[in-house]
Amino acid sequence: MILAIVDDLMFTSKIKATATQLGVPLMFARSSANALAEMRKSRPTLVILDLNSQRSEPLATLAAMKSDPTLADIPSVGFVSHVQTDLIDAARQAGVGEVLARSAFTVQLPEILSRGQ
Repeated sequence: MILAIVDDLMFTSKIKATATQLGVPLMFARSSANALAEMRKSRPTLVILDLNSQRSEPLATLAAMKSDPTLADIPSVGFVSHVQTDLIDAARQAGVGEVLARSAFTVQLPEILSRGQ
């Protein structure tokens, strides 16, 4: 199961449609607290983070994951606007496994979701 911490409707729709096509189990969380609760209840194989989200606090969510021994090794992929170089650097330093520009994330989405099978 993949956990997507995404509140952007366009990306939610793209991720959901691609996961359905591939038959990949997927769950969405819209807040940090909800995401962490879901991770503890049912450990995901991959966490997808919308790094531009203001509501879900992606870097705080990742910090909480990394500080919890039961969640620290869950792979993560974050997507972000390519012009936000400070946020890209902060995400990498925080431990996001892979940081992609939004356009690259969209192109690579089938391969990314296939990792969750």
